[in-house]
Amino acid sequence: MYNLNFVQDRLYDLVGLGRLCLDLNTDQINCPMEETESFTKYVGGSPANITIGASRLGLQTGFIGKISDDQHGRFITRYLKKNEISTEGVSVDKTGAVTGLAFTEIKSPEDCSILMYRDNVADLLLKPEEVSEDYIKRAKALLISGTALSANPSREAVFLALDYANKHDTKVILDIDYRPYTWASEGETAVYFNLASEKCDVIIGTREEFDMMEQFESEENDDYKTANKWFNHKAEIVVIKHGVKGSIAYTKAGQAFTGGTFETKVLKTFGAGDAYASAFIYGLLNQWELPKAMEYGSASAAIVISKHSCSDAMPTTSEVNSFIEKAKQRS
Repeated sequence: MYNLNFVQDRLYDLVGLGRLCLDLNTDQINCPMEETESFTKYVGGSPANITIGASRLGLQTGFIGKISDDQHGRFITRYLKKNEISTEGVSVDKTGAVTGLAFTEIKSPEDCSILMYRDNVADLLLKPEEVSEDYIKRAKALLISGTALSANPSREAVFLALDYANKHDTKVILDIDYRPYTWASEGETAVYFNLASEKCDVIIGTREEFDMMEQFESEENDDYKTANKWFNHKAEIVVIKHGVKGSIAYTKAGQAFTGGTFETKVLKTFGAGDAYASAFIYGLLNQWELPKAMEYGSASAAIVISKHSCSDAMPTTSEVNSFIEKAKQRS
């Protein structure tokens, strides 16, 4: 058994930091974007989805981010509050920045894409002085994702938040969330992801994301080498995802646990990683053994990819428990 030593007696279980945007999911399934005529609006952004998922599962959550000073920004704030997420750390932009938009295309369950609008977005204008040390001090864990590292001043805000978290023994969880279109180059991406990862206790990413981070290393890396690289820094758990093949969680103590996936009726592919992370983090904070936390993450992912939204589809504990029980009965 391997558990993270979270500091107890804190107000928040998890505080997310980073992207707050809107997902506009196509209403026309099995249809290219060119022929799509209508969309349904949801709150989106990987750290937002993960925090929403954690809150739905019963964790006490908060968020640090920046929203536009308009109807879209108010929609996001209202949705976070509706899901019992503290918005104490959410700032409002006053420069005229806008809310990022993600238009989704669902041609088939295997062929989905996202068209992003990320110019002059409010979430990347989060300033270091808008990150509260006290807010992070009141959390057991801080969640960050890679997109917030892609531009200034958000990048500096993330590194300050990492320093505050390390100072107060708030565990840091990094969901890599590599989005190529938000970065100037792969080289820049690798440098900043590596610098941030050195300050994190848990790192979650796909094999492809870790490959991107290791592009300047001379030796070819496998999962074991990747995990051990981060154990030489601060990391205690490294989770490497392999899509439909499942995931492997490595611990600093030398353990490795393999997690599978659940069969489900797939509607779309996006949202699976966020759902997995939220439920896996829920398991970590409840001191579960890693295989159980990974199973919970996989079940949550299976539920979300069978539904139209990401944030709205994040399941409750009763829904995840019911899904796992039915899956075991079928098998």
